[in-house]
Amino acid sequence: MLDAQALALEGSALSPEVIRQTLEAGLGGGRFDGARLLVLIPDHTRTFPLPLLFRQMVEVLRGARQLDFMVALGTHPALEPDSMHALLGLTAEERTGPYAHIGLLNHAWDDPASLVQIGLIPRERVQAIAGEVWHPSLGGDVPVRVNRAIQDYDHLIVVGPVFPHEVVGFSGGAKYVFPGISGAEMINVTHWLGALITILDTIGVAHTPVRALIHAAAESLPLPVTLAAGVVEGHALTGLFVGDHLTAWNAAVRLSSERHIRWVDQPYREVLSCAPPMYDELWTAAKAMYKLEPAMAAGGEIIVYAPHLETVSHVHGKYIAQAGYHVRDYFLKQWERFKDIPLGVLAHSTHLRGSGTFENGVEQARIKVTLATRIPPDECARLALGYRDPAAIDPAAWANREAEGVLYVPKAGEMLYRLKRPEARDQSPET
Repeated sequence: MLDAQALALEGSALSPEVIRQTLEAGLGGGRFDGARLLVLIPDHTRTFPLPLLFRQMVEVLRGARQLDFMVALGTHPALEPDSMHALLGLTAEERTGPYAHIGLLNHAWDDPASLVQIGLIPRERVQAIAGEVWHPSLGGDVPVRVNRAIQDYDHLIVVGPVFPHEVVGFSGGAKYVFPGISGAEMINVTHWLGALITILDTIGVAHTPVRALIHAAAESLPLPVTLAAGVVEGHALTGLFVGDHLTAWNAAVRLSSERHIRWVDQPYREVLSCAPPMYDELWTAAKAMYKLEPAMAAGGEIIVYAPHLETVSHVHGKYIAQAGYHVRDYFLKQWERFKDIPLGVLAHSTHLRGSGTFENGVEQARIKVTLATRIPPDECARLALGYRDPAAIDPAAWANREAEGVLYVPKAGEMLYRLKRPEARDQSPET
């Protein structure tokens, strides 16, 4: 059931007063008085007005017996206290004053002691959900493990944005639980299933096999879930939907599909895709490629421009160095060689490298992916990625050249570009 919604005209913002009224209608009225509440929130790699929403939710939920916030990190690094406070817009004085009673928690996906198994998805159900893309690499039964802290609460509230997403189709909703606060099994299987399907057949699609797998896992949750799903344009919240996690998510997806997809007539041959500073490692900055691949011509090039970026992955760098970046079939046709690398890492690898083939020992990617970052050229070469010196690139020279098949995206990673005629992707830039 959708308890509350607020919508603004395209490009306009919901006022703080409207946001407060919407949260009050969906979460207030004393419905959570005396309850123990855990609120799941995104980290800094998602555009979302968390400082405003944090304060408003604390006020709306003031009757709760216990109110804690947990960052749904997935495998992202844990936030230090200063970073957590910055995420929520808290000063040191506020943290020790009016908000001292609020718990601020990180998820720890790789700490067995912090996890509890709440269910199991049988191999047969995984296979049925995956359908024709199922591959033995997905493994057997999938344990559904989550942060054991949820056992200490009466209700789970999820608050976060919805955007087109490379793994699941659209982000948000129950994804904040699986893989947001889940164990490695769900993280790996969901991401690898998305990779098997490929970005081109996943991103911007509302109901995907990965989303079905997430919702199957959510059936095991031992407490009810309420969702406050937001739609962000620029930095402004322009839609907010509060209700059960299925209904509110579907409503947000409908708006996101209108506001976050730019449909183009012709494919691009070159793109300068600028990853903003909130992406502080290639693991997340790769979104600057994901959102553009569906609009690229065969043989084209995406340049991920991020002069601030110097790290491939704070958590997974060792495994990425072993695997490199390759198309999906490069791994599938040499599975014995790569079977010991976590599936989530292989998924990230093939998502960034994009679609392509591997036949008779020859890898042929559909497009070229080039980094213009602080990652040095020799490391890019080892990873099977191109390199350009970011200092030699003038972003202004890339602007207003769409008629030439050249696109400049000043803040990439959240707006999806898609062709009105997908078959046009198969033509070369010279066609």
